[in-house]
Amino acid sequence: MKILPRHYIRYKGVNSFYTGLTVGAVFTIYAALDPSIFSLGGIVLAVGMLVIARFYEKILNIRAFYRISLLVEWVMLFLIVWYLLFPYGYTTALLVYAGYQVTFMFGAYLVRAETLFLNRKVILSWLDMAKQAGYLAGMLASWLFYKLLEKLFGVKDHATEVYHLHWLLLLTEIVVIVLLFRSFQKRKKRRQRAA
Repeated sequence: MKILPRHYIRYKGVNSFYTGLTVGAVFTIYAALDPSIFSLGGIVLAVGMLVIARFYEKILNIRAFYRISLLVEWVMLFLIVWYLLFPYGYTTALLVYAGYQVTFMFGAYLVRAETLFLNRKVILSWLDMAKQAGYLAGMLASWLFYKLLEKLFGVKDHATEVYHLHWLLLLTEIVVIVLLFRSFQKRKKRRQRAA
C-alpha cells in the first residue's frame, strides 16, 4: 500500500472539520456523567496509549496505519448512529465518552505514522495547515449551525441543538471515510517477464 498525499491531506482537513464541529457538542453529551468517570477515563486512556506505544515496532507499517485509521473512523460513525438512535441518557453519554477515549488512544500513534509515511517537510506543512483550517472551519460551522437553529427555528434547548448537529456529523463522517479510502492505494504487483 501507499499513501496518496493530496487525498490524505483532504481527508485530514475534513476529519479536522468534523472535530471542530464536535467541540461544543461533547459538553452537552457528557453532562450526564459523574466527574469521577473523567478521572477513570484519563487513567484508561494513559494505559491504553502505553500499550499501543509498546507495539510500535509491529504496528508502525502502512497496512496497520490504514487499518487503525479505518477502525477509528468506523468507531466514530458507530457513535454518531448510536446517538441519533438513542440521544440522551447516562448509557449513551458513557458509550460516547468511551468511544472517544478509544479513538484518542491511537492519537499519538497516528501522528507518528503520518510523520513516518509522509516524511517530506512540504507535505507535513500542508497537512498541518489542512488540519488547522479544517478545525477552525468546523468550529465556525457549528457556531453558525447553532445560531441558525436558534434564529430560524427557535431551537434553544442545547440537547435538541446537539441532536440536530449529529445529522451534519453523520454526513461529514461519511465523507471522511470515503476520503480515507481514497487516500490509500494498493501497490500493483509487477508482472514477471517470461524468460
